[in-house]
Formats: sequence, C-alpha cells, structure tokens
Amino acid sequence: MAYWFHRNPLKATTAVGFNLQMIAVNSDAVQICSELKQNREKLIELFTDANNSVSSVETTLHNYLSLLMGFVQALDNRGGDYSKLRHSLRFKWTQTMLGNVPIVQQDALFELISICEEYAIWLMKHASAIAGKDEPKMEEAKEVHTSLRKASGVFSALTVHIDNLLEKPSPGSDMDNRVANAYIQQLTIARAIELKHNAALISGLANEASKTFLAAASSIKALDATKFGKWLKYFQLKSVFYEAYAYCYLGENLLSLDKCGEAIRALQEAEKCLATAKELCKEYEKAKGVG
Repeated sequence: MAYWFHRNPLKATTAVGFNLQMIAVNSDAVQICSELKQNREKLIELFTDANNSVSSVETTLHNYLSLLMGFVQALDNRGGDYSKLRHSLRFKWTQTMLGNVPIVQQDALFELISICEEYAIWLMKHASAIAGKDEPKMEEAKEVHTSLRKASGVFSALTVHIDNLLEKPSPGSDMDNRVANAYIQQLTIARAIELKHNAALISGLANEASKTFLAAASSIKALDATKFGKWLKYFQLKSVFYEAYAYCYLGENLLSLDKCGEAIRALQEAEKCLATAKELCKEYEKAKGVG
C-alpha cells in the first residue's frame, strides 16, 4: 500500500530541433545545439521505461541540463540574470492531470522545470516497479528509498523556480503549487514507512501518514473534479487506510502493555476505518479523472 501511487501518466512533449541558424554562427555553437537535441531525445526515450537504471537516466539528464543552463542562466550570473537565449526556443509539454493538450511556452526555464518534473515522476515509477517485486533485496529497498527521497527533493526545489516563469501556471498543471505539494506529500509518506520498527513507532508513522494524505487531499480539493476527482479519492482512501493501520498497531502495542480493554477499543476503531476504506474503494473506482 505504501508504494501504491496514483497512476499519474508521464508528461508528453514534442521534439525540439534546437535550430538556431541566426544565433549559432560557429562550429562550437552548432555542436552544442546538436548535443542538446541528441541528449534530449535520449532522455525522453529513457523515461519511457521505469526499469532503466537510475545512473543511466541521471547521466543523460546531467548532460542535457548542463547544456540547457546556457539558455537559462547568464554566463557571468551577475545578480541572478537570465540568459539572452532564454526565449529563443518554444517548448511543448502536457500536464499529468490535464489531458493531451500541451502547454506551450517560449521559455527555456519552462523546459528546465518540465524535464525535471518528468525525472521526478520517473523516479516514482522506478521505485514502484522495484517495490512491486515479490521479494526485493536489501539493496533494492535502499534504491526505492533513495529514489523517493530524490523525487521529493526535485518537486520541492522546483517550487522556487516556478515563480520566475513569465506565464503563470494553469490551475491543475504540474507547476500549480497545489499539485506539486500533493506529489511531495505522497512521496514523504512512502519514505517514512520505510523507517518502521516496533508497533508503537509504526502506529505513530501511520497516524502521521493519515494526516499527510488528508492534507494532500485538501491541496487539490478545489481543482476540477472531472480531472482531479480520482486523485482526490486516492488521497482520501490512503488517509483512511493509514488511520486503520495506526489503530491496528496501537492495539498491538497496548496489548503488549496488558491494556486489553484499550487494545480492543483501538481495534474496533480500526475496523470502522476499514469499513470506510471499503466504501472509498467503490467511490475511487467510479470517480472521474486521470488514474
């Protein structure tokens, strides 16, 4: 359950030729544009398979971003100035929750944010693919945790740069802070559950997980239900499930302390939560939206 992520699809994009004949007037500049095109194409291809190695994806991502930064940031970087090339190319990206109509911006910062969001979503899918194995090895479990930590860090870091886009994010887009926060909350919990030890600690973590998923639900509650309804039900379902989880392990801990009456009451509350979760499963199945 910890690694059941809402099935948000990868973002889609169109090819970018990096054709700057009027600007790239020498062989070095032409070579850089060619490498940008090749690295971007390779990176997009790598993102399509969640089973690719993190190292292969990150090497290509680093190669692409190191070149792309020349279109984003001024070389001398005085006062945080942006590159004069920032608005020289158009980029198109779909948003995970808004269907197949892309957002188009003539802004290299938009490309930087979008490609990093795609990387973070890929990390989620990569972690989920590993965790879905029957018996993940210890090293694989560590890779799951590391991937989720990285994905959460990427979404958190991007929130600062989103404010610098010339065009404000559309409501419900991946650059909408409410959507970004929902991703961050989802990833935080999956990482936290990795730390479980005794019943009391598991109960505490599960209780925090329940609250966090409820907060994630609140962050997207005001968005279009025809697009976000299913994701909203997902968060509500996970919240109730972890509440049941918390009561179950609370009961186990109380029983170990010979507090039988309190343990029984805790398990009765868990049973109520599971009944609610069962109803939410039905609502999730019928809800509209991506997923």
